[in-house]
Amino acid sequence: MNFLLLLITDAWFAWVPAVGFAMVFNVPRKMLIFCAAGGALTHSFRFLLLHFGIPIEWATFIASANMGFLGLYWSRKHLIPRPVFTVASVIPMIPGSYAFTAMIGLVEINTSGYSLELMQIVMENGLRTLFILTALSFGLAIPSILIYRGRPIV
Repeated sequence: MNFLLLLITDAWFAWVPAVGFAMVFNVPRKMLIFCAAGGALTHSFRFLLLHFGIPIEWATFIASANMGFLGLYWSRKHLIPRPVFTVASVIPMIPGSYAFTAMIGLVEINTSGYSLELMQIVMENGLRTLFILTALSFGLAIPSILIYRGRPIV
C-alpha cells in the first residue's frame, strides 16, 4: 500500500513539468492531457523500474522508449507530430540533481582547489547526467527508427 501511494504521488508530481513544458511550446490545448498522461506514465514507469533494482540509466532508456512507442501511436491517432507528445513527456526525467551536483563540484574545485573527493563527485554525477540524457534521446529515437526505417525520405 505504501509503495502504491509513492507511485501515485510520483505520477501526480510528474505531470506538472510535462504540461508546463508543453505550454511553453504552444502545444494545442486538447493535447495537453496527453502530455500530462505521458509525463506521469513515463516517470512512474521509471520509478517502478528503479524500485526493482534496474539502474537509473537503463530505467530511463526503457521508459523513454516506451514513451516513444506510445507517442507514435498518439501521433498517428490524432495527426499531430510525434515530438508534441514525446518530448514534453520525458522532461520530468531530466537529471537536474545530478547535473547540479556536478556543477557545484566544479565550482568547489575552482574556489577551494583540487581534491580527489571533489573530482570523484564531479565525474560520477557528470557521467551519470550524460548517460541519462543519452538514454532519453536514444529511447525517444529508437521507436521511430524501427518503425520508419524502410520508408523512403522523399
